Amino acid sequence: MVQVKKKEVRESIVRSALRLFGRQGYAGTSMSAIAKAADVSTANIYVYFGSKLDVLFAIYDPWLRNRIDELDAQFDRERSNDRRLRLLLSTLWQDIPSERNGFANNLVQALSIEGRSGNYNPDLLNWMEGRISRMIAAAVPADRLDAMLGINIAHLIMMAFDGFVINYRLGKRLCTDEMIDTMCRMMMGAAANIGGGKSRRDATDRNSPNRP
Repeated sequence: MVQVKKKEVRESIVRSALRLFGRQGYAGTSMSAIAKAADVSTANIYVYFGSKLDVLFAIYDPWLRNRIDELDAQFDRERSNDRRLRLLLSTLWQDIPSERNGFANNLVQALSIEGRSGNYNPDLLNWMEGRISRMIAAAVPADRLDAMLGINIAHLIMMAFDGFVINYRLGKRLCTDEMIDTMCRMMMGAAANIGGGKSRRDATDRNSPNRP
């Protein structure tokens, strides 16, 4: 007999997994621990999710999409293309890696553990790179875009994002404003207003509710 899925049970599983992933990381969290915290059997979790990776994506996917929607809205309100590009890079390389106690590191852990056998779906990555490409095209001068033809710059930015996510959890070298200045100069060329605007975001940005 097919078991009826209950919304409240699924939500309890997701909430429990969020707490455990936040405290212990993906590698340190088992399906049995999630089940115990949600007060369900481990077998019952598999009624709702095919794997631990599926549980993580139920949390990570909507969180990251919402975060990029917020970035996109801020980006469109910004009038300076130089500041637009800085906003894009600082959000991806400084802010998101540190938010929610480095929650983004859970996906890096998951993909490292699950590998090719984890049934990974690249839809979220493809969506992210599409949004990043749109913002780059809106901020970077046409001649610089032409110079970058053949280079998947959005993919390179996401690879750097993964690196800064890992470094945040390791407490090692983080992305600095100087790194962002350099990247802006490379991408914007002569149009870059290096030193002409704020290289550091103001205190209201630093005290964003999304920061840990």
